[in-house]
Amino acid sequence: MQAVALPLQLGEPVTHRGITIVPVFPLRNPAAEYVTLEEALPRGFRIDEVSDAGSVPELVVRNPLAERVLLYDGEELIGAKQNRILNVSVLVEAGAQTPIPVTCVEAGRWHRSSMTFAAAGHTAGPELRLRKAVALEPNALARGAAQSDVWNAIAEKSQRLGVHSPTAAHSDLFRARRDGMHELADAFAHQPGQCGMALVLPDGRSCLDYLSRPEAYARHHTKLLHGYLLDAIEQLDRPAAEAVRANVLVAIVSGAVATRQPSASLGSDLRIKAAGVMASGLELDGEALQLSAYA
Repeated sequence: MQAVALPLQLGEPVTHRGITIVPVFPLRNPAAEYVTLEEALPRGFRIDEVSDAGSVPELVVRNPLAERVLLYDGEELIGAKQNRILNVSVLVEAGAQTPIPVTCVEAGRWHRSSMTFAAAGHTAGPELRLRKAVALEPNALARGAAQSDVWNAIAEKSQRLGVHSPTAAHSDLFRARRDGMHELADAFAHQPGQCGMALVLPDGRSCLDYLSRPEAYARHHTKLLHGYLLDAIEQLDRPAAEAVRANVLVAIVSGAVATRQPSASLGSDLRIKAAGVMASGLELDGEALQLSAYA
């Protein structure tokens, strides 16, 4: 076991209405090449149920492209028999077909609304992703292991925000608070060359998301930001916590020993647990392609 090499540096913090977001920039050029789900879907990349009957904790991806496609941990997939989120980040080989582990985020629907899945305009927020990561700690690829925790997190968030969804859909939380989140998002615009960001909430909780390729992160920035803001709206206009918490989080993750196991496709799944921090990610040939950390 060894630590994860994170070639990143933190930029200047931006604080708005008690929310602090720190942009992350790369220290060196990435080696591995890949495209994002948003780039791949219009070109024929498909995500579908494993069969006509379907299986809640598993989907199948088909990549007809000549490029690898990176699917992001917590990314929401809309349609088919019910909406799901990705349990882990997955690097899908060019020309490959592979099953992927997912968790349902729409408890009240089990019928097709579309033939295949589309990408949502958001990634699950840090609170939900952390609860999923904790549930998957014994085995990141275990099917169904995080389901009850994820459903509970969505139900609790819905109650706190006063949002009713006929199908208990996670996406309805974003729809209900869309206008407020778009207004907040304007304060945290993507910066050229950015490859990630760290969030510090007024209550002191923090998280970090990192992608190795800045151009891939540029396509993912708004999705991640909306997930951050879904958690942040419950703490608006409180005194901001110290932005240095982001530095502490990066230092802990960079110095911690990571466990590695085979991923759902290419590369190794990473897990870190140290000093009140939990992190997960994907590594290929010694390069961290993606990492999410929570304190």
